[in-house]
Formats: sequence, structure tokens, C-alpha cells
Amino acid sequence: MEGIVLIFDFDKTIIDCDSDELVVGGLGGAALLQELLPTLPLNTLMVRMMSYLHSQGKTIQDISDCLKTVPIDPQIISAIKTAYALGCELRIVSDANTFFIKTILSHHGLLECFSEINTNPSFIDDDGKLRIFPYHDFHSSSHGCTLCPPNMCKGLIVERIKESLLQEGKRRIVYLGDGKGDYCPSLKLVEGDFVMPRKNYPVWELITSNPLMIKAEVCEWGDAEEMEEVLLKLINIILLSAQEEGNFQAMPRLPHEAFQQVLRVPH
Repeated sequence: MEGIVLIFDFDKTIIDCDSDELVVGGLGGAALLQELLPTLPLNTLMVRMMSYLHSQGKTIQDISDCLKTVPIDPQIISAIKTAYALGCELRIVSDANTFFIKTILSHHGLLECFSEINTNPSFIDDDGKLRIFPYHDFHSSSHGCTLCPPNMCKGLIVERIKESLLQEGKRRIVYLGDGKGDYCPSLKLVEGDFVMPRKNYPVWELITSNPLMIKAEVCEWGDAEEMEEVLLKLINIILLSAQEEGNFQAMPRLPHEAFQQVLRVPH
């Protein structure tokens, strides 16, 4: 049995901005954010910024309204919906937080496309303040990875995903990202997998500086149009390979034309 698992970063991959900076800047905290940025890890900084915004009278509704202004390019929406319609399993691995990601995806009608969101947990406390916690509780123990920030090792998350997929049969992974934190999970992929680094972003620079470290096939992209084009071509390649090998159990029943040319689902 063969299937396709797409793993997306969120900031500057699905959305073309940093959700933390957008919310804090949009609600009047940009100056404090820039002042504290050199002194604190990002996750710890966002905990501090949420407390600051709450102290300034900013509400959860204010944060939600700000998040709903974040655009997702129509071609990114189309790529996600097309991949989902073709039977791919979509997951997110992101250093943002659950409230930000779910609010944005829900607003654009995309939340149901994703089977799993791996990110920093968050919840609204009794005082109405958004509280953000690290994915890995580095206060009690370290995740042990020197490539990743203390609150999240995306490589460990991808290893856990790969272990769970082994129980379900053969799966092909496509990983999409842009930042330094996306390098470690790229190293965990194997031959037959694909990594899609965003051109001229930190993960692309790390991969291209030492390409022999990457076992997966590297397929770069630069903007939303190119991401959609490259991603759907990869899905097409994997579907054709599955057709030739007779591995259809995990794939949807598609007409022959769909294998010849993956059709876009308009947003």
C-alpha cells in the first residue's frame, strides 16, 4: 500500500509572512518585540508578548481579527485543496502556535484539509489571555538537537511521523519549508521522499551549501505559483509510479486523465 504525506511548515510557506510579527505589530507591540528579540528565544518572547498585549487591553477577539487579515495566496489554497482531493494526507509542523494556525486556516476554509497540526500548544485562560507553551518542554529536559531551537525539534516530529507511517504501509513524504528549523527534518527524509525548500530562504541556503547531506530529492520553489506547480507535479509523479506498480489501496479512484495531468481544485 502506498500513499502520499505532505508536511508543511506554516509561516512563510503556507502564509507569506511571520504570524507572530504580524499579530504583535498589528496590535501595537512591534517596538517591544524588536527590543526583546535579541535577548529571548522566540517561543519565550511570544509568551512575554501575549502578556504585554493583554496588559494593554488587547483581547482574544482583537488577536483573532488580526489573524483573519492574513492572506493565503489563491494558488496555495488551490494546491492544498487539490492535494487533499487527490487523497494526500496533509500535516503541519510549525513553530507558530495552535491558535494562530487554526484561526487562519479556518478563516480560509482549509482546516479540514489537515489531519494533524504539530506546533506550540496554546489556550485561552480564565482571564482571556492567550497562553503559549513550548512544544518540547525545555524547562524540564532538552530535546538534545543542536540544530533546532529549544522549544521544538522538527526533526524529532518527522521521525515520529515516519514511525507511525511504517505501520500503515509504504508512504512517500513531501516536506515543504523555508526556515532554519526546516533543515533538521529535511535530514530525516530518505530516498524516495522529496523536500521542497523555498529558494533564497535559510533552509534552501543550508541545503544547497551541502547537498550531499540530503537523501531526499530536492525540488525548490520561490513563490505561490511555483509551489503549486512543483507540488502538483510531484504528486503526479508519485501517482504514476503507484499506478505502474499497482499500489492503489491508499489512493483515490481516479480516471486515467487524472494521472496524466493533475487537475487544480479552484479555491
